[in-house]
Amino acid sequence: MIASPEIIESVMNPIPVNEPLLDGNEKKYLNECIDTGWISSEGPFVKQFEQQLATRVERQYGIAVCNGSVALDTAVAALGLGQGDEVILPAFTIMSCAAAIVRAGAVPVVVDSDAYTWNMDVSQIEAKITPRTKAIMVVHIYGLPVDMEPVLALADKYGLQIIEDAAEMHGQTYKGRPCGSFGALSTFSFYPNKHITTGEGGMIVTDDEQLAERCQSLRNLCFQPQNRFVHEELGWNFRMSNLQAALGVAQLERLDEFVARKRRMGQLYTELLSDIPELQLPVPQTDYAANIYWVYGIVLKDEVPFDAKEAMRRLSQYKIGTRPFFYPMHEQPVLRNIGLFDGESCPVAERIARRGFYIPSGLALSDEQIEQVAQAVVEILK
Repeated sequence: MIASPEIIESVMNPIPVNEPLLDGNEKKYLNECIDTGWISSEGPFVKQFEQQLATRVERQYGIAVCNGSVALDTAVAALGLGQGDEVILPAFTIMSCAAAIVRAGAVPVVVDSDAYTWNMDVSQIEAKITPRTKAIMVVHIYGLPVDMEPVLALADKYGLQIIEDAAEMHGQTYKGRPCGSFGALSTFSFYPNKHITTGEGGMIVTDDEQLAERCQSLRNLCFQPQNRFVHEELGWNFRMSNLQAALGVAQLERLDEFVARKRRMGQLYTELLSDIPELQLPVPQTDYAANIYWVYGIVLKDEVPFDAKEAMRRLSQYKIGTRPFFYPMHEQPVLRNIGLFDGESCPVAERIARRGFYIPSGLALSDEQIEQVAQAVVEILK
């Protein structure tokens, strides 16, 4: 039952857009790091986290790094993508994806979104393939995976590599197969709003031994085993600390619980908001996956006389935390200013970026808070 507006205004405390759940073995494992002195990337929790996450997503190798963005940088570099190579990716995604491509000297080529799932419209990919295309960067968005079968078929047909950004898909599957198991290299993020958090952190997973070794070298300044300080090429210090990995191990122990919790939260939001005709709510299920509601996004339909920015401003008056949807890559000033995407149009991505936002979705959110958020959404639409 939704609380009345008067109750909301009188009793509501601020509800953040995200609050992680850290009430498992996190303190125990962090104390172990401190007690043993193993706080750096050489500590035992790093390898443990790598092995356990790789096993969870049915991969042979895991390479832990300091955040999800550099996981993408490492993946692009490990595949040898460079000057003039084209990489197809969704227009509707986070800047990290395009930035990794551009920094390597390659060219990002965008495809529009599917209006139903908000993922990349896979039917548009083939038309974007040219002789310069070397890879497809798949990015699973907000809770549902990309429809992978057509993408895998295209990659096989044209000899393309797949980089799979599964940053938001901890615990999700596509037709029963774990997200994170589809790319030549797949990446994860462990930012605090993810189902598994290490504060900051990321990981690359693969089944290719040579690619794994390449990623391990690139994340560690390309030190050589026999001549540590003699460098044949440039790498980065992208290492994950033992402290971060300790958090990750504790969080991974509860992943199934967290996924079930997120699905229940999403279902409750949907029950409370489904009678509001002015809103497009997340798709609960497709024929290949059930939503894990990494975040609970809503899109204002065209009859609403204001945009997402105004909706978020109104919700802030009820002390409700929100975040805007991703801003399309082809409209990013930094990319337009270097000559990319001239004349590019992705109308679905453009629309949902302006009319979409997400409401509090963190694992620590209570049912009472969900009801309060839902009532506030009702109020701002009156």
